[in-house]
Amino acid sequence: KVNIELCMQKGARLDGHFVQGHVDTVGKVLSVEEVDGSWMYAFGFDPQHQHLLVDKGSVTINGVSLTVVDAESDRFSVTIIPYTYEHTNFHQLKVGDEVNLEVDGLGKYIAKIIHR
Repeated sequence: KVNIELCMQKGARLDGHFVQGHVDTVGKVLSVEEVDGSWMYAFGFDPQHQHLLVDKGSVTINGVSLTVVDAESDRFSVTIIPYTYEHTNFHQLKVGDEVNLEVDGLGKYIAKIIHR
């Protein structure tokens, strides 16, 4: 199951993360922990994408655009607030489940320019 966010309306204020709907890699739920009424999820992922995940950067997990809390070489975490937990499929995820990951699009463009 994936989540679908509405696209930006023409003429709307540019705000939030850019989500293209692509799957860059697959991650795995490593842990789920309730913290002060929210949930901290940790995900493992292929280290070849580590340069595209940064602290406080964006990542899309199963179609939900989120902010990275911390990023390491092969794992990262996000915090899920109650609204997101209730209105997406995050409440169904458990340790070991696979998820679709889309890394920050701007980061991908910058990495490509630097690589050239």
